Amino acid sequence: MTLTLHQRAVVADTHNDLLMAVSARPPEMWASFFRERWLPQLLDGGVNLQVLPVFIDDQYRPEGALRQTLRMIECAHVLAEGNPDHVSLCLDAAAIDRAIDEGKIALVLAMESMPGIDESVELISTVHRLGVRVASIAHFGRTPLADGSGEDATGSGLTSHGVAALQEMERLGVVFDVSHLGASGVAHVLELTTRPLIATHSSARALRDHHRNLTDDQLRAVAATGGVICVNFFAPFLAEEPADMTLDRLLDHIEHIVSVAGIDHVGLGPDFIREVMDDLTPPCCEDLQPRGVDVKACIPGLEGPAGLPMVTEGLLGRGWPEKDVMQVIGGNVHRFFGETLA
Repeated sequence: MTLTLHQRAVVADTHNDLLMAVSARPPEMWASFFRERWLPQLLDGGVNLQVLPVFIDDQYRPEGALRQTLRMIECAHVLAEGNPDHVSLCLDAAAIDRAIDEGKIALVLAMESMPGIDESVELISTVHRLGVRVASIAHFGRTPLADGSGEDATGSGLTSHGVAALQEMERLGVVFDVSHLGASGVAHVLELTTRPLIATHSSARALRDHHRNLTDDQLRAVAATGGVICVNFFAPFLAEEPADMTLDRLLDHIEHIVSVAGIDHVGLGPDFIREVMDDLTPPCCEDLQPRGVDVKACIPGLEGPAGLPMVTEGLLGRGWPEKDVMQVIGGNVHRFFGETLA
């Protein structure tokens, strides 16, 4: 029954950094590496809708950030063009629906923290022309647009360029992502936004007091915009002790966020970082370690997208109605993009 339900549902993942792994290969390998390494996992996980963030490693910042951003965007286009029977890079809601109806994986391009654009807000229009439909404006640290959650002590909201970026994104129809944004920045965005927000990969701070998670007040506020909070699977954001980094703990986060934000406002944003790190070689992996977390820590069985049916099974095992399960594993995100990318 679990597998049948999972296969019937639209399964959406709003954060998989696989572009980092694919773009690390020579361009002539992009399509084939995706087809051989990542496509089987997405198919095994039943993924119908995949958001692909463009994330730039510190080694490219600041001088090479824009070049690497464009390279990763090109990588997304190339892997889609090289696998037309299986995936489609989608620019609007109609394209997403068409891809899913044709049995393809709908790909949506996102940007994470927008390095390389920074104060040049006019370039948001450029990347929008290239297919970007979701974006955040900070990561762990400070950017010219805002402070990331790792800088919460500053109490800083958006900079003037950050405000301009939000306004430009709303003009273009680019969905604003609050994941990674500092607490004061989230509050600032909530004051200004006129469109629904998304948190592409954030869990519940009430269950794990980590700056990368959202408080109950933030969860309610994002939901009130008509937005969706997509639960992060990254184990250190779910629990402090390794013994507690389990599927049950992930399900606890999902259930808590549903209880606070409502069943219509929760999705999945797994952030399968271990699978990406396994595809990369130092210094990439080592550079991430000083953040104070084990980047390869994961819930057993959820190292990559092939494990997604475990979530469906776990929710059904807790007595969830099938309709609610289908909403959380992808239906809400599908509806959200239908409304925001129309």
